[in-house]
Amino acid sequence: MRGIICCLAALWLLASAAAAGPWARDPGGFFAALSVEHDRDDNRHSGLYAEYGLGPRNTLGLELGRTRDETTLLLWWQRALGRAEGPNRWAVSLGLGAIRRDGRYHPMGQMVTAWGRGFDSIPLLRRIPGGGWLAVETRSKLAAITREYPEEPNVIWEDPTYLTPETTHKLDLTLGWHARDDLMLINQFRFEQRDDTGFSGKLAISAVRDLWGPAKLELGLIEPLTGEGERAVKLGTWIEF
Repeated sequence: MRGIICCLAALWLLASAAAAGPWARDPGGFFAALSVEHDRDDNRHSGLYAEYGLGPRNTLGLELGRTRDETTLLLWWQRALGRAEGPNRWAVSLGLGAIRRDGRYHPMGQMVTAWGRGFDSIPLLRRIPGGGWLAVETRSKLAAITREYPEEPNVIWEDPTYLTPETTHKLDLTLGWHARDDLMLINQFRFEQRDDTGFSGKLAISAVRDLWGPAKLELGLIEPLTGEGERAVKLGTWIEF
């Protein structure tokens, strides 16, 4: 199965979805995606992602995620940088939110940097029919986690809890191609460094097909390359207008 997935990746050489990246959402434009990922160990991640275009350079976003152990909520603002007419696109994003874990709420912050470029400005890729783009995104999250001191005999804590930082760093490498007017193929390499689980790498490949009106359907596979994790399937739906 791993060989089949790698072959598909080599054939598709694709990329990021219409969500996120350094391209600002058009003023008044809206995008939302609802997705579920499920692996062989019965772990499940469900998520809601939304963007709204405030202006030519500003985008507001919301991310809501849920797993067996925690729920996260993040609100963010993204600002496009540099000249709008050049081949390169740059953006930075700042976000604030919270994690609900073990019945407690923990504050969280996020910073994102992104770069992207269309196929039409890359000599080796501009001949590909349908066009596409490539993008690189770095994401750093910092959460202040409340923990309890271990119980000790004959010790009474004035406050039995303390705060400890928890960091997550991500790097996403994507390439994208509009195979047909109604079909987009996606390939994304995901690298992540977490305080609790260490380093991991995954390859996510999927196809997004138009349904009706502004709705789209996404089907995909997620293959672990290194670190913790099991092979997973992904099902999602998009709305964009």
